[in-house]
Amino acid sequence: MTQTILVTGGAGYIGSHAVVELARGGHHPVILDNFSNSSRAVLPRIEELAGRAIEVVDGDIGDAALVGRLLERRSFDATIHFAGLKAVGESVAMPLAYYRNNVVGTTTLLESLAAAGVKRFVFSSSATVYGDPQSVPIPEDAPTAPTNPYGRTKWMIEQMLADLAVSDPAWSIGVLRYFNPVGAHESGRIGEEPRGTPNNLMPYVAQVAIGRRPQLSVFGSDYPTPDGTGVRDYIHVEDLASAHLSALDYLQQGGASTTLNCGYGHGYSVREVVKMVERVNGGRPLPVIESPRRAGDPPSLVAHAERIRQVLGWTPRFDDLETIVRNQLDWEYKLLREPSLATN
Repeated sequence: MTQTILVTGGAGYIGSHAVVELARGGHHPVILDNFSNSSRAVLPRIEELAGRAIEVVDGDIGDAALVGRLLERRSFDATIHFAGLKAVGESVAMPLAYYRNNVVGTTTLLESLAAAGVKRFVFSSSATVYGDPQSVPIPEDAPTAPTNPYGRTKWMIEQMLADLAVSDPAWSIGVLRYFNPVGAHESGRIGEEPRGTPNNLMPYVAQVAIGRRPQLSVFGSDYPTPDGTGVRDYIHVEDLASAHLSALDYLQQGGASTTLNCGYGHGYSVREVVKMVERVNGGRPLPVIESPRRAGDPPSLVAHAERIRQVLGWTPRFDDLETIVRNQLDWEYKLLREPSLATN
């Protein structure tokens, strides 16, 4: 069934991939983005990959008047909510900006959607809500104990959505807790370009591989993991985008509100990622230095990932480290040649 979907933050890294998947799946996505952490340069390439024009609204989720006018003008079947500030370190330095943008902005958005009767909602959450997990793999019912303002904003929004669903059964809500989104579109036309220093390993190590950065610091080599370095559950961005379509279909078919991990259920260590990047990059060794652990970094973050497959019938296509790294490097080399491709 074709649906018209409001996609907040639809020009960003994950949002742009989801918009392409929605359009290719026969839906009509409408992007709402303030371009504070994305670029209008991605829009023609989204349309190129989607095979048709995509409506874009330049605006903020916290602008109730603008969102209200949009909801009066267009009839929407559901919302996918990506928009939000997303850097852990920045959230520690600027907590009020994160609470205002993520929590207050989402509250305003939900009030506008409720007034318009648009009550099917998929939320972009994060595994940071688990904090330092007691055990791995991490199931959805594990204790939540976020350790930074970014994670706390995601947790607060999850609580707000749970309360909303209890207060009004008309709401159907899918909360997707991302583990480590990585990679780029297999076409090489869209991907991630962090502003400033990347916060995550994969884009950083790829930038070292292509010569944009001088070296990689490995923070911690004495963790209780097979090779002493941190382990993470990396999920290809295209698989993550497809999970949102599966969540929409599930809710449209009457599925109950649910919270699901988005990961593959297994992880790779920093050293494994480095070795794969070296291999895919023609065997060229990476300049690596070992540094002390960073405070707050858990040894391992791996999803218990069976529930999303059972509930949504979701099947990943890119669960392979070599494919992830190859797509990441293809994108980084294209960015090196064509800086105007940057999407966020």
